[in-house]
Amino acid sequence: MIKILFFGDIFGKLGRQGMIKALPDLKEKYQPDITIANAENLAHGRGVTESTIKEMLKAGIDMFTSGNHVWDKNDAYNIFAQKDSPLIRPANYPEETAGKGEKLLKIGLKKVLVINLIGRVFFREDFNDPFAEIDKILEKYKKDKPNAIIIDFHAEATSEKIALGHFLDGKVSAMLGTHTHVQTADNKILEQGTAYISDLGMTGPQDSVIGLEKTAIINNFFTQINKSAQVPETGMCQINGVYLEIDPKTQKALKIERINTQVEI
Repeated sequence: MIKILFFGDIFGKLGRQGMIKALPDLKEKYQPDITIANAENLAHGRGVTESTIKEMLKAGIDMFTSGNHVWDKNDAYNIFAQKDSPLIRPANYPEETAGKGEKLLKIGLKKVLVINLIGRVFFREDFNDPFAEIDKILEKYKKDKPNAIIIDFHAEATSEKIALGHFLDGKVSAMLGTHTHVQTADNKILEQGTAYISDLGMTGPQDSVIGLEKTAIINNFFTQINKSAQVPETGMCQINGVYLEIDPKTQKALKIERINTQVEI
C-alpha cells in the first residue's frame, strides 16, 4: 500500500517548530512513503518564504500545497519558478498565474498525483470552477496511470467541500479540505473508495484564534475595527492532519486516520 501523511496549514514560527519537534515521532509511528503539508501560512501566518520552505524540507516534508495567502510574500514567485518546485498552488487560478496546480511524484515504481484546488464560495476572487478544473486535470494525467491521487481543496464552505468530495468519489484516492484551520471529525471513506475530510485543521498555536493572538481578535469583534494581531511564538502547538493508506492497484483508500496531537514550544 501507499502510506501518506498530510498536515493542515502550518502557521508561523510556532507551527514550524511544532512540526520539527513532532514529525520524527509521527514518521516513526506511521512510516509514510511521502509527507505533505499546506504551506500558505508558513511565514508568520501569511505566505511563504524560501527560508521557511527550506526549513520544512529539512524537517522531512516532501512537498507543499497552498491557497489564497501563498502570494502574501513575494518569495512565492521565486519558489514557483524553481525547477521541480516543491510548492504548488490551486490549479483553478487563471492559467497565466505563476506556479503549477498539480505535481506527479514518484515513490519507487509508484506514482502519486497531488492536486491543489480552491473554492469559490465566500471568496472575493473570481476563481475558475474547481469542479470543471479537476475533470480536466484527471483527464490530462490518465496516460500516466497514477497509483494514488490526492486533492487539497482549500475552501471556506463545508457544503462546497462535501459536494466536491461526492463528485470525486471513485475518481481520486483522497479529497482533503484545508483553509478553516479547525479540524473536522467527519473523516470517512466514501461509497466508491475516496477518503474524505472537510478540513485537516491547523499546525500552529493552540491557544489562539485560528493562529492569531486571541485578545486582539476578540477586541476586533467588539469594536468592529479590524486591527492586525500577532502570531504567538511560544506555547502549545497543535499538530493536525491525516494518515492515509491507499491501494496502489485500485487507487482506492483503505484508511484515513485523523492526527490531532500537541507539543510544547
